[in-house]
Amino acid sequence: MTAALVALAVVLALVAAAAVVYALRASRQNGQRSVQELEAVKAARAELETERKSIGLEARAEALRIRTELEDELRERRTEISRQEQRILQREEQLDRQQQDLLQRSESLTGELRAIEDDRAQVAALRDSVELELERVAGMTRDQARREVLEGLDRELVSEKAERIRHVLGEAKLEADERAREVLVTTIQRHAADQTGETSVSVVPLPNDEIKGRIIGREGRNIRALESALGVDLIIDDTPETVVLSSFDPVRREVARVSLTKLLSDGRIHPTRIEEVVAKSREEVAARIVEEGEKALFELGLQAMHPELIKLVGILRYRYSYGQNVLAHVKEVAYLSGMIAAEIGADERLAKEAGMFHDIGKAVDHEVEGSHAIIGGEILKRLGRHPDVVEAVQSHHYDIEPSTVLSFIILSADAISASRPGARRETLASYIKRLEKLEEIANDFPGVERSFAIQAGREVRILVRPDRITDDAAVVLAREVARRIEGEMSYPGTIKVTVVRETRSVDYAK
Repeated sequence: MTAALVALAVVLALVAAAAVVYALRASRQNGQRSVQELEAVKAARAELETERKSIGLEARAEALRIRTELEDELRERRTEISRQEQRILQREEQLDRQQQDLLQRSESLTGELRAIEDDRAQVAALRDSVELELERVAGMTRDQARREVLEGLDRELVSEKAERIRHVLGEAKLEADERAREVLVTTIQRHAADQTGETSVSVVPLPNDEIKGRIIGREGRNIRALESALGVDLIIDDTPETVVLSSFDPVRREVARVSLTKLLSDGRIHPTRIEEVVAKSREEVAARIVEEGEKALFELGLQAMHPELIKLVGILRYRYSYGQNVLAHVKEVAYLSGMIAAEIGADERLAKEAGMFHDIGKAVDHEVEGSHAIIGGEILKRLGRHPDVVEAVQSHHYDIEPSTVLSFIILSADAISASRPGARRETLASYIKRLEKLEEIANDFPGVERSFAIQAGREVRILVRPDRITDDAAVVLAREVARRIEGEMSYPGTIKVTVVRETRSVDYAK
């Protein structure tokens, strides 16, 4: 038992010794490790301190640089502000000097103005005294003297104006009469077109009078349907075997004529059939309008035109002016314009184009406001035609002042076409009014004894009092009457103004 205890005690002692040894070794190792960590911490602290000092030095250097830059910039700005303040001060001094100069000039001008007003008052007083003295010496008032002077001056100017008119007209005639006569006579002879007045009312012949009842229909339903679909008035009266179509629009009237002719040939006349025939007739007339336009332009050698222009030219086939067919008129003007242009060396194609389109504005519906010349010019401008053609169209009735050779060519050709015998006709009432207006204008001038409109209104002959109108005054009177006629009247062609002054001396031999 004792041995076992001894052995156990020995083992425990060995174990305790081993534990003590192990503890000592562990403690030694921990101490070495702590020393190493302490040294590492010290090294890190030294490195951080070094870096801190470096960063502090860099920060101080950067702050110093920024401060230097800011001080330089502040110095420059102060310098610039100083310069600006100096300039402002100089400007203020200059403005002060200018203001002082202006004040001095204003005072000087005020003094001069006072002096001028005083001089003016003295001049007015002197003038009044001189006028009173002149009135006393002359024995007439200032108004009487003024009238006397003006009347004398007017008498002198009448003679001078007449002389100048004769001189200018004489030179113009010497230079232009022969050439103009040659050009116009040659042109008229080369294009001797027939002219006939055409009616503006369409008449449809009937096979018999019994068909009138079928056109009217039961209780008038057929004629109401026709008038509603066509937009024309059907006049069915006692005239045998005829129906009159009346409308302000010639194209509608042509559609009505074609429609009624088809209905009569077909024999079926009722509202439904009327609508079908009217629709087909409209298409047929529209196609005929395009065909007429293409045919007219082809005859003149004016191909490749805008479709709208072709249609408007075709519509002119159904338009009339003073009883003259407008399409026939524009074709004639185009031919005449081309011939005149060829005679004087101008552009023949442009002349034909301007002549063909000079009345194109008449093809536009009446809802468009303005002169047909201006409307036609705007259409041509919109469709890209030549500027000279546009101006010639707009100026052929002096809506604008003509300024090109082409404009005067169209004016001449239009006057030739309109003034041919039988080319145009007027109603009796308008014809009589025109004659009366001519005589009224002529009689309105002082010194006119009587006047007569002759040559179907193409000439007005004026008889004057020889004791009131001199030969020189007669020349002036003719020109003034012509200008007033141009300004107050509308007429085709030209009107000749003739002033007749006759002096008779009678004595008897005994």
